[in-house]
Amino acid sequence: MTTASGTALRGRVVTEHGELPGGLVVVDADTVVWVGAVADAPPELAAMPDAAPPDSTILPGLIDLHCHGGGGESFPDAPGPEQARTAAREHLAHGTTTLVASLVTAPRERLVEQTALLATLVADGDLAGIHVEGPFLAPARCGAQSAEHMVAGDPALVTALADAADGGLIGVTVAPEVPGVLDGVLAAVVAEGAVPSFGHTDASAPQVARAVEEARRLLAGGPRGRRPVATHVFNGMRPLHHRDPGPIPVLLTAARRGEVVVELIADGVHLTSEVIRMVFDLVGAQGIALVTDAMAGAGMPDGFYLLGPARVQVTDGVSRLVRGGAIAGGTSHLLDVVRTTVAAGVPLAEAVHAASSTPAQVLGRGDVGSLAAGRRADLVVVDEELRPRRVMRAGAWVA
Repeated sequence: MTTASGTALRGRVVTEHGELPGGLVVVDADTVVWVGAVADAPPELAAMPDAAPPDSTILPGLIDLHCHGGGGESFPDAPGPEQARTAAREHLAHGTTTLVASLVTAPRERLVEQTALLATLVADGDLAGIHVEGPFLAPARCGAQSAEHMVAGDPALVTALADAADGGLIGVTVAPEVPGVLDGVLAAVVAEGAVPSFGHTDASAPQVARAVEEARRLLAGGPRGRRPVATHVFNGMRPLHHRDPGPIPVLLTAARRGEVVVELIADGVHLTSEVIRMVFDLVGAQGIALVTDAMAGAGMPDGFYLLGPARVQVTDGVSRLVRGGAIAGGTSHLLDVVRTTVAAGVPLAEAVHAASSTPAQVLGRGDVGSLAAGRRADLVVVDEELRPRRVMRAGAWVA
C-alpha cells in the first residue's frame, strides 16, 4: 500500500443520507476530513487535484459480516495465517475494507484451533472479528454444514471459543430450538462480547420470537450492537408457510421494528430479485446487512474447493456440495452483491447502506461504515457499472 495524505476524490458520492452528485471527499492521513458538494467546499479543498478517475462513484468501504473465504483459501480450513490472509486480501481488493471471518460447524477442538489461528489476523487488523456458524444448529436445516458435528448448547464451548479469539469473537449463529441455547448459550455469547445470530433453524414462530426477545434483553448492556442478527434469512431455515410460519415472518417483522438485523445473500443465486426487493421494501436498509457467505471459490475459476469438511464444486460461479448438491456458500465479493441488489431494483444508496452502515452498527463500530468527517478513510471508487477502480483502507490505497 502507499499512503494517501491530503487526497481529494470527486464524483457521485454515496453517504448515509443518499447520493451526492458532484461530490467531494477529502482524506488526510487515515481519516476522512470533509464530505460534501464541490460547490460547498472551502477553496483550499476545492482546488486539490482529483484522485478519482472521471465518471467515478465513491462509496464507503464495505463491511461483510459473513464470509468463509476467497481467493482459493478457506477460513475454516486454513492451515496457517498466510492462507487466511490470502482470503481476506481477496475481498479487500474488491472493496470490503472491514471483513469478519466465518467458521462452520466442526468438532470442538477444530473450532477452537481455527478460532485461535484467525485471532492473529484480528490482532493484526486484517480481520474485524470472527463469527462462528455453529455447532448449536438444527441438523434438519444443516444445509452445507456437517450435521454429525452439531451439538446441544454448551456455554463452556462458547467461553473456550471466546478465549481462543482473544477479544475477537463478534458473533455466534445458533438455532433457538436446540436444547441449551435459550437457557445458557445466548447469555454466554453476549457475556463474551458477541452478538447472537439465529439461523440453520427448524424452529417454530413462537420459539424464534422468544429467542429474539431474550437476545435483545441480554444485548441491552453489551459492547456490540443492540440487535441480534438473522443468519442469511430464508436460507438454512424452515420455509414460510401460511399455517406453519416458522422463523421468517418473525425475523422480518422484528427487523422492520428495528429489533433484528437480517442478513441477505443477495447474489442472485441464494435469493431471487423479487425476494431481495421485497425484503428491502418491507424492512428497509437499516435492518438489512448484505453478506456474501463467500467460500474459497470467490474470485476464482470454476473447480473444486473445501468448506470445512465438505468438498464443494463451483460450476458457472455457483458453489454446491459434491455430495447432495446443496448450495454451499457464495462466490461473490460484497461489491458484487451490492451490484446485484441494485439490479433487483433497490436504490444504490439503500444497497450501500446495507453493506456498510448497518453492519457497522452490528459490530458496534463508530469509526467505519460511512463517508463522513472523522471516520476512518475507507472507501471504494467504482465505475458506472459499480466495478471497482480503486480501494482505500485507513487512508492507504490497496495495491
